[in-house]
Amino acid sequence: VQLQASGGGLVQAGESLRLSCAASRRTASNNGVGWFRQDPGKEREFVAGISWNGASTTYSDSVKGRFTISRDRAKNTVYLQMSSLKPEDTAVYYCAASRTSYSSSDGSQYNYWGQGTQVTVSS
Repeated sequence: VQLQASGGGLVQAGESLRLSCAASRRTASNNGVGWFRQDPGKEREFVAGISWNGASTTYSDSVKGRFTISRDRAKNTVYLQMSSLKPEDTAVYYCAASRTSYSSSDGSQYNYWGQGTQVTVSS
């Protein structure tokens, strides 16, 4: 399974971005997917996750209420809608496919990772 993350860019604080994570294989639609982010010098941070059918979602406290994760199984794509962006949201964002049908905040539970897309939020 290959994952392609896209949609990053440079925005001002308060603006929105939508990230996409496209999977190369249809079987990835049976896996949970998570979004993580990492800023240089900091540890990787779980952002949001979604189950295989989209029925279960989870968010980190830092993005809850501002970010929304969703998926289109027909397109093998998972989205991360980011609103009310803050400078502290600046990071490289990665999507990953879980070993199971559900997501997890534990990065070791993911066995496929995308290449990352840069999000920069200016104040």
